[in-house]
Amino acid sequence: MEIYKNLARVYDLFMDEIPYDTWVDYIESTFEKYELKPNLVLELGCGTGNITTLMQDKGYDMIGVDVSEEMLIEAREKAQETNQNILFLNQDMRDFELYGTVDACICMCDSLNYILEKEEVLQVFKLVNNYLNPNGLFIFDINTEYKFKHELADKTFSATEEDSAYIWENYYYEDEMLNEYYTNIFIKDDNKSDYKRYEECHYQKAYKQEDIISLIKDSGLEFLNVYDAFTFDAPKNDSQRLIFIAKEITK
Repeated sequence: MEIYKNLARVYDLFMDEIPYDTWVDYIESTFEKYELKPNLVLELGCGTGNITTLMQDKGYDMIGVDVSEEMLIEAREKAQETNQNILFLNQDMRDFELYGTVDACICMCDSLNYILEKEEVLQVFKLVNNYLNPNGLFIFDINTEYKFKHELADKTFSATEEDSAYIWENYYYEDEMLNEYYTNIFIKDDNKSDYKRYEECHYQKAYKQEDIISLIKDSGLEFLNVYDAFTFDAPKNDSQRLIFIAKEITK
């Protein structure tokens, strides 16, 4: 079952409470903290381009990569509406290719949790290292196991809009450290007389902090720090999201 094929059409409606401005402000604060002034920035797992377009508004030249063509259709439409010239690439972050290097790479909104094997996370990190300019920063976040176990597991969420609705069920499999998101999406058909139902099943992997740090180092990147989300504070036992900072080591 292809993920985000149908959810892409209603994704922004149901995610309108996400404070993307706060995410972008934090990314800029991180650039400042680590004394980086990037021009060209790559976003892996850019989705419908909410962060990508906001970063472009801030003056960065952006490249967005996502595995879902349907999500990128939405992203391209946003960029066109505001006359933004953003390169969006329909690629899997596990084997993405660029024409050159970038000054920074970001991967937000728990996109890396969709990579279900450590070896594949390592491959992503190696590719980032390959395409980063000397001293370039890699900023990414992950959902924590605490969030999967205590905030999402065995819970159901729902929402309705004028022409669409969804039901989102969660199941956490502790032995595999996998969270299953099962969604039913209802979208009014073109003649507005009936709803069509679509199903999507998503999986995210929980990773231990020490494993992510080890993978960063194994990729050739330099691990700089890990923070409780949107702060520069150390992670807590009940942190729901962690943000990691790594750097390309000057060769």
